[in-house]
Amino acid sequence: MNLSNNDFWRKATILIVDDTPLNIQVLSQVLFREYEVKIATGGKMALKIIDQVKKPDLILLDIMMPEMDGYEVCRRIKNNPSIQDIPIIFVSGKGEVKDQKHGFDLGAVDYITKPFDIPLVLARINVHLQLKRKSEKLEKMVMVDALTDIPNRRALDDALECEIKRAKRDKKTLSLMMIDVDHFKTFNDNYGHGVGDICLRKIAQSLASNIKRPGDMVGRFGGEEFMVVLPDCAPDGAVAIAEQMRQSIEMLNIPHKYSPVSDHVTVSIGVKSVLYESEITNDEFLNKTDQMLYLAKDQGRNRVVSDI
Repeated sequence: MNLSNNDFWRKATILIVDDTPLNIQVLSQVLFREYEVKIATGGKMALKIIDQVKKPDLILLDIMMPEMDGYEVCRRIKNNPSIQDIPIIFVSGKGEVKDQKHGFDLGAVDYITKPFDIPLVLARINVHLQLKRKSEKLEKMVMVDALTDIPNRRALDDALECEIKRAKRDKKTLSLMMIDVDHFKTFNDNYGHGVGDICLRKIAQSLASNIKRPGDMVGRFGGEEFMVVLPDCAPDGAVAIAEQMRQSIEMLNIPHKYSPVSDHVTVSIGVKSVLYESEITNDEFLNKTDQMLYLAKDQGRNRVVSDI
């Protein structure tokens, strides 16, 4: 979830949906110079392409098509939370005000009538792609911790709520970790908050480096606490990852001569896993995981404690 300039300025992907070969040819030849172009000759094909891992950044959608018209394609896209934010520009010979209004009511961002003017098409595409990128950047900034550049508390709460629902639906086990930097207040008091900030950034990077699966998330819960969400992860697997994280923090070898635990910075980790049958809420899950963290601290810190 880290913001990346390369990601922000990457080549945008545009999906052209039209059943007329000439229209596809004209548009794709022009757009290919600046964008990655995908082509669908019908609504069903378009929905299959959009459902792929790499989703288009913008869709040029014809209205009059056999089997499934553009209005229906737009309706289905806007009813799907995972793709509903993709901007849609209708490109159609239907230029009546009522037709345009219907398209906007369905969620389209713009409407271009045929025969189209290429410079106008390019200008409108550019405007909507810029708006989309700015919106995405702002959204990511809201969900990213400014100090450590990893997901913040809000992002973690959203992810946990989503993954609890997914675990129940898919009948999977969900694991959660709470991580606390041992005696961090003493670290700050003696080394200064500037050094403390550097320490937290190093810890965040180390924790994030241990996350390998796309669905896993590590974020800053607040202060010197971090949280890790592990979908479809069995208890023993979660404990193994936690121990790997604990060791990776030790290997940073950040001096902490004021700690009664060690001469370097260490962390305590609590791990809790729940089965899909559980009716546990976000707060209950957090509290139970926090109890495991409390036990880790109570048992001497610099350790992983779980309920298995």
